[in-house]
Amino acid sequence: MGSWFSSSRCDVFISFRGEDTRDTFTSHLYYALTRKKITTYMDDKLKKGDEISPTLTKAIKRAKLSVIVFSENYASSSWCLDELVQILKCKEKKGQIVVPIFYRVDPSDVRKQKGSYTITSEGFKGQKRRVDKWRKALNKAANLSGWDSRGMRPESKLIEEIVKDVRKKLEVLHQQTTAAASMAAVIAATTAAGASTTAASC
Repeated sequence: MGSWFSSSRCDVFISFRGEDTRDTFTSHLYYALTRKKITTYMDDKLKKGDEISPTLTKAIKRAKLSVIVFSENYASSSWCLDELVQILKCKEKKGQIVVPIFYRVDPSDVRKQKGSYTITSEGFKGQKRRVDKWRKALNKAANLSGWDSRGMRPESKLIEEIVKDVRKKLEVLHQQTTAAASMAAVIAATTAAGASTTAASC
């Protein structure tokens, strides 16, 4: 594939729960993507505070595609949940592609907020408005087409298929962006030519 993957923008942002998958699944996925020359952002710092940092928010906004690794303790982190809300906001406003991965969790638990995905105001005291946003975001994300790790073994095969899927989605996005830019150039040239003709006839 060409070098278009490498750009000033980030191709892929990975949202994940560090204590669950940082040193296992997510790190393997990260290196598999980067080996394919897909620029990928994976936060390697421990999260501190109650809200995501401006750096992470910027990385999410710059990404063309976001991968969400829903693992057992994802919903226990306000950081992860705020990342999720931001990612879906970019999907709605900028058309960002979102690929959920249900890593050893049942997608229906994420969708219906059951088990470790049960989110209550008591669990996040004083955060009712954020809790409402998180619940809606989890439901929306769980309804997107994604990957269930329980349906494919070994994990290396799952990662290989995910990378293929991400690569294909980025290729389609690139083609669409190129076509739109070409069309805009044609329209601009036509408009300029028409303006020149009008000016010459005056």
